[in-house]
Order: sequence, then C-alpha cells, then structure tokens
Amino acid sequence: MTEGPLSSFLNLPVISRVRRNHALEHATLQTLAERKGETRLMGRSSVGGFTVYGDVDTDQLLQAAQEGLRRLKAGQRALAVHPNCGSNYAVAGVIAGLGAFLALGGLNRDEEEGLLERLARLPMACAVGTLGVIASRPLGAAFQAHVTTEADVGDLQITNVTKSSRAGTTIHFVQTKG
Repeated sequence: MTEGPLSSFLNLPVISRVRRNHALEHATLQTLAERKGETRLMGRSSVGGFTVYGDVDTDQLLQAAQEGLRRLKAGQRALAVHPNCGSNYAVAGVIAGLGAFLALGGLNRDEEEGLLERLARLPMACAVGTLGVIASRPLGAAFQAHVTTEADVGDLQITNVTKSSRAGTTIHFVQTKG
C-alpha cells in the first residue's frame, strides 16, 4: 500500500516528532489527572518536547511523564487522545461554522433578499451548528488519534524537566529526544 500525501507529511521527521511529543503530553496530563484528580493545566507540544502551564510539582510531573511514556510504549494508545485538546475545539469550530455558513445560504446570497429572510434561517443555522458540535466529538478524537498525535512514540525519551515562572504562572518544559 502506498502512502498518500497526508501520510507522507505526517511522517516527516519534524512533524512526527511533534506528534509523538503531543501524545506524550496528553499521556502525562491524563496520568496526572488519574493521580491528583482533575487539574487545571494546559500543554503545548513542540519538536523538542512539551510545555505544561499550571501549578504542578516538578517531581510529580516528571513521574507522570515517565509513566505516560511507559504506558504509551506498552500499547495504551488511548492515552494519546485527550478530551480537552485544542484539536477537538478546532474540529468543532470548523464543522459548526461550515454548517452554519451553509444553512445561512453559503456563497449564494440573493442580493434582493432582505434582513428578515436571512434572519429566518438563523434557527436552522443554530441547529446545524449544534449538530456539528455533537458530531465533532468523535471526529475530534479521531483527528487527534490519526493526525495531531502519534501514540507509537518509538524511541522517544525524556531527557530533562525545567521549571520557570512567567507572570505568576508556573511553566515546566519536558525535554525529549528520539
């Protein structure tokens, strides 16, 4: 089976590295939530690792990252998909926005149509937008699993965790290699 353009792009070394770090970020946050309960943390992945914003102990973060990495390597692929990932919100926004756009008439606007006629389609636009948000839940998770994360982290390793603070926010950078 040949690779398509999307698969080829996702397998570029730089992209693959970000996707694997993104999976580890999610696994880390989910492991932390299992241990501490719901936490108010935010993450952002990059080629060199991932950053966690929020109040968390450095040692607890490192332990959660190590456990998350171990669990991903053991095949627990579901840890790579996080319910609060920005990918979910982006998918929801695109689907709801496109649905509402189409329900409101899309590009085929009748110049003679008045405001009241356009406003009469607003309930339909809201309904289609809501259905789009509902449909986006499984689609967002699938998008994460197949595009924005890579649960097969391969030889990824955690090399360092550094802590800093900016504007009263605790910031940790989890550096990776591999």
